[in-house]
Amino acid sequence: MINNIYCIGRNYSEHAEELGNKVEAEPIIFSKPNSSLVTNNTIQLPDFSDVVHYETELVIKIVKEGFQIKQEDAESYYDEIAIGLDLTARDLQSKLKEKKLPWFLSKGFKDSCYVSSFVNKFKFKEKISFSMKLNGETRQEGYTQDMIFTIPEIIAYLSQFIILKPNDLIYTGTPKGVGQLNHGDQLELFIESQKMADLKVF
Repeated sequence: MINNIYCIGRNYSEHAEELGNKVEAEPIIFSKPNSSLVTNNTIQLPDFSDVVHYETELVIKIVKEGFQIKQEDAESYYDEIAIGLDLTARDLQSKLKEKKLPWFLSKGFKDSCYVSSFVNKFKFKEKISFSMKLNGETRQEGYTQDMIFTIPEIIAYLSQFIILKPNDLIYTGTPKGVGQLNHGDQLELFIESQKMADLKVF
């Protein structure tokens, strides 16, 4: 059972640049409700948005409770990784940002969050790559060594404010290459060369 869902914004400099955003000195944190999780391998686009963007991310799952975790201890708080999608209703987000309002609704809608099955992090090398294919074409490729804030830094920072609980998910940020989803699209998600998911968009 998934507990809380936390996401890190602008954790790859080239992604921040492609959206015209600056890189902050500290992690940008937002959350998604559990009800946003896709429960099967289909994504239903919302009828209130004409511009839903995909953001492919490496996801970690917290295994034990922790508060004010030291960075050097952070690795012990997760032992599995997955690949996920953080979907954004970009047109709604832009409207909310213009009004200086919270953009929760543009991130937390139904089917705006997907996570694959989890695998042991020790199955992979310290530097991990992940990717997404859209209709057979690679659109996003990410490498953990390119993160602005590392996973231990993210865990340590987030836990200064929030008690992390078992089965909390942390989406660690998306690389460049975000783009729009359309009805009928087919998505394939990979960690290294291992395919983790096939998804259909309706």
